[in-house]
Amino acid sequence: MHIPTRFATLETALESRAIERADVVVDVLAPAGWPDVRVEAWLDWLDGQACEAALNGPLDPVDRPLLGALDAWARTLALRCVGLGLVDTADADTLSQSLVHTILSGMVAPGLARAAPHILVQAISDPSSIRQIEGDITERRLALATKGVVEAAARALNAVADAVDRCEGPRGECATPRKNPALARAAQRARQAGASDAAILRAIAGERLSLQPTAPAIHSPLVIVADRETVASGGPDLDLLGRAALTGDLVLAFDTADGEAVAHHLRATTALLNLPVILAIEDRLPGILTDLVRLWTLALAAGDEGDGDALRLGLGGLADVVLAEGLTSAGEIEQRLAQIAGTVVAAAQTASAEMAALCERRGNPDRLPEDAAERLIRLASVVGPFDPPLSGRMQEAATAITRGRWHASIGLFVEEPEQALRAGTNAVSARDFYQTRDGELVPCLRASLARAIRAHGGDDQAAERHLLGQRTLLDAPGINHAALQALGFTAIELEAVETALNSVQRLDHAFGPLVLDPGFVRDVLDIEAGEADLLALLGFEDEAIGAAEAYALGHPDLDAWPDMPASLRAWLDDPGREAGLRHVIEPFSETSDLTVRDIDWASTPAQAARLLGEAARQPCRVIRLVPGAPPPGPLLDLPDTIAPPVTTTRPEPTVRTVEKVVERVVERDRTRRKLPDRRKGYIQKAAVGGHKVYIHTGEYDDGELGEIFIDMHKEGAAFRSLMNNFAIAISIGLQYGVPLDEFVDAFVFTRFEPAGRVTGNDSIRSATSILDYIFRELGVSYLDRAELANADPDHLNADGLGAGADEGDTVPAARFISKGFARGAAPDNLVVLPFGQRREPEPPANAPTHADACPACGDFALQQRGAGWTCDACGVATSKSG
Repeated sequence: MHIPTRFATLETALESRAIERADVVVDVLAPAGWPDVRVEAWLDWLDGQACEAALNGPLDPVDRPLLGALDAWARTLALRCVGLGLVDTADADTLSQSLVHTILSGMVAPGLARAAPHILVQAISDPSSIRQIEGDITERRLALATKGVVEAAARALNAVADAVDRCEGPRGECATPRKNPALARAAQRARQAGASDAAILRAIAGERLSLQPTAPAIHSPLVIVADRETVASGGPDLDLLGRAALTGDLVLAFDTADGEAVAHHLRATTALLNLPVILAIEDRLPGILTDLVRLWTLALAAGDEGDGDALRLGLGGLADVVLAEGLTSAGEIEQRLAQIAGTVVAAAQTASAEMAALCERRGNPDRLPEDAAERLIRLASVVGPFDPPLSGRMQEAATAITRGRWHASIGLFVEEPEQALRAGTNAVSARDFYQTRDGELVPCLRASLARAIRAHGGDDQAAERHLLGQRTLLDAPGINHAALQALGFTAIELEAVETALNSVQRLDHAFGPLVLDPGFVRDVLDIEAGEADLLALLGFEDEAIGAAEAYALGHPDLDAWPDMPASLRAWLDDPGREAGLRHVIEPFSETSDLTVRDIDWASTPAQAARLLGEAARQPCRVIRLVPGAPPPGPLLDLPDTIAPPVTTTRPEPTVRTVEKVVERVVERDRTRRKLPDRRKGYIQKAAVGGHKVYIHTGEYDDGELGEIFIDMHKEGAAFRSLMNNFAIAISIGLQYGVPLDEFVDAFVFTRFEPAGRVTGNDSIRSATSILDYIFRELGVSYLDRAELANADPDHLNADGLGAGADEGDTVPAARFISKGFARGAAPDNLVVLPFGQRREPEPPANAPTHADACPACGDFALQQRGAGWTCDACGVATSKSG
């Protein structure tokens, strides 16, 4: 089979790109117009391709991740074609180079090559099929339900192995749950997660399970044929179809022929054509579409790992073609799309017939659908009035396939989102994005829509301004520079807002804390910094905010643009425009268009059945419902404990028990307790070993210590900074609830220079280090740790007998109360009373020390009273003599 050389001469501008992969950043040489996400999609696709190393030969030395892998994959296909007898050995290099160049130029994106599973078409009217469908639904639901269970059990078993590894002690005791409490708890959790005791024992022995994500089990689609009228009217089997749809694998056809065709359709090898790119190249290289289809019809046959029965050549970018060529009337659109689809079908049919002629085992005419040739002739007659040459080529293809064809079916629909991403085709929307050289995605007006607006006499630049906004508030309605200046905004703030408008998506983000200085917001606007809706707090109404946002940041689409050409608006306003385009090319495809609709992950079977009924009432031949993925994280708000069920049996007679006081420990997360902005405290000046030290303390309202600062004079910058940051660390610990006792016990008696004599502190006279002095002072002042003081707290006077004559004098309160902190609230005549001091009680001046025996009663109670003696027991007064 001849391979044209025109593709090997295509040149594509390449640039170096740093692409972040799962575990590494790779340098890739990729086409200049591709965004990073498209390059990543191609790298992911190449990771799934199996290239035979023995056949690859030397890889492209320029770029291994993309160009080298594409080259290896293309050579593999070329050599397989040689092995099948479809291509001469001399043409193998041309074939491989052509495949690589058509991919890099953005014209085509092949699908994954995988072995095609057998797909069983089941009729819901058959009772045996109903039982099979029920079993398939149960199997798929169990697979979804057990995925999380298996992961939880694997984590629990690995926790069992961790409990053994972390244990310090003899191996035998660490592996015994009765002697290793951590292991016992982990084993109990593993058993609750569903792990068997045998699996737990293997985990104790050291066996671990991999938690790497594995590819989900691939189930073949559930292709079910049901009567259209029965589904539309809500028949008895509709609930079964709804439950099957929620698995994501249901493909519902309303005709047996469509069901068989879609079974082939789902097993086909695929290639998605980017029609806007191809047709742009065809303007300078006529016939490029025909040659491209022939090339990829050949390549996909070699890349198929199944039986090669089906081929799908998807036509991507139909709406962009219609817009770029300025087509609006239904007749023009139908003729142009029929011309494109006819060209693709004629080229694919002819190439398939030539391939069958080269390989006798695939040239059996029985592989053809019964009406394949007649169908092609009918389509040729449709195309004939406006494109006679194409009609002739289609008739020639119909004659060729009567002698045999490589493929059993050829379709024109591909529904793979990843493949569309690699091909560069997506659903038509007014807003598009392009990537700058620094990797930023910048919004823009879709190029095909801009050409359509110009073709119909509109202003595409005005459309882009309406869509993307003016990106300024200079003359905006509602909120503009004049209104903001009246509120206190200066040129500095206005410049910051204008700069932010180039990158924000919402107007309030341009007035957020990352744009406006919090001091300006608090001092000038008189609004607490961090408030969510600054514009509303400034007094702007919702209507004014919305109008300014639309002016500055644009609109989501062009529906409200008043200058849209009327001839173009009618087509853009049609919500089913793209479905209508696919409906136009459906007659040219031997497989019907598979309608895919998304449903919410939480939909019920009744809701899914209702959607199927609506599809049955529409001209839809085959439909598939795709449930969305549930949001990550927990979805249920469950209580901590579940109350036991209430029993109705008669209670047993209660036995009086002794009341016990049970202490309940409530664990709470540590949170930081902020100090008041205006706080109490004191400053203590002292010198340790001749080095001055200032201790500043800050207290909570209840007097508890909350922060300390340490200032030192005549020390090096490094030591002063170290002590400063040490004080900050201690303060943070205190505010998070670390007891002061812990710090005091940890740092007293530490030894380093400076140390020695302490002056300026009335309680501490010596310290072994700066830290020893600081925490002695804090322990004495805040914890009453008198044992840490090493000096008499009372100053000695000159007579050496204590406080002396001034002991009872009052002390001015200004010595202990800050007048600035009180802000004049304390009167000037406030004093500290002396009885507040703590003293030991003094013994009586004449306390007796001993007593003598009474001569009258003999009791030792004789006490001296003045000049005589009196017995306290019998009361006899006597004179003591001799």
